[in-house]
Amino acid sequence: MASPILETRALTRRYGSLTAVDSFTLSVAEGEIFGLLGPNGAGKTTTLKMLTTLLPPTSGEAKIAGHDIVRQAREVRRLIGYVPQMLSADGTLSGYENLDIFGKLYDIPRVERGKRVTDALEFMGLADSSNKLVRDYSGGMIRRLEVAQSFLHHPRVLFLDEPTTGLDPTARRVVWEHVERLRKDFGTTIMLTTHLMEEADHLCNRIAIMHLGKVAAIGTPAELKASLGGEEITLDDVFIHYAGDTLESGGTYRETVRTRRTAHRVG
Repeated sequence: MASPILETRALTRRYGSLTAVDSFTLSVAEGEIFGLLGPNGAGKTTTLKMLTTLLPPTSGEAKIAGHDIVRQAREVRRLIGYVPQMLSADGTLSGYENLDIFGKLYDIPRVERGKRVTDALEFMGLADSSNKLVRDYSGGMIRRLEVAQSFLHHPRVLFLDEPTTGLDPTARRVVWEHVERLRKDFGTTIMLTTHLMEEADHLCNRIAIMHLGKVAAIGTPAELKASLGGEEITLDDVFIHYAGDTLESGGTYRETVRTRRTAHRVG
């Protein structure tokens, strides 16, 4: 395996008596696409929020390209991109304007910023729609714009939290193609969360299945299937086996409202 660009050791987050992430230890190689699977409440999004410096860990540590996520948070933010579940593009602006504003936030020089924005829109297949208002984009176009926005500053690690929520199968596969191109063309390391076993199987080099805040299993999709034996084993079977007999995959009322609102806005 290539040198690790992301490492965690006993990373833990507690909310009072609730342990949302429990001693999460992981090493992700540079250029890898790594998936976090698990039912709602397993700790996937909390893990991503800690790794993107949005949430401080209760204990343990994590480093990205050798930079500590707590002590060197500013440096970490320069090295990463993040696409959250919730809609992050501004519908009242054009695609170009959204990216241009993001470029300013990352202090990309004006003389360089225009080319980066144009190149990012071209890379994501949005050049012909760059001057359209984002509120007139389809769901798949919005998601591709958000991915373009997240790698405008050329991050070494990109975090995607359920990147294809609410998208139809065609739009979903277009997003997959562009995520794969990011890794291939730029060497970007990608960590994503998903509830879609097909997505994880198609995209991820390795997968960690989380259950009740802990890593229940880790390996390549093929290794995880082989761990259960039999030629007919699917990643769905693996998920059910390692995530426990009782899955709280329906989520809370608040989580359900948030997911459906996001799906409606981008769908």
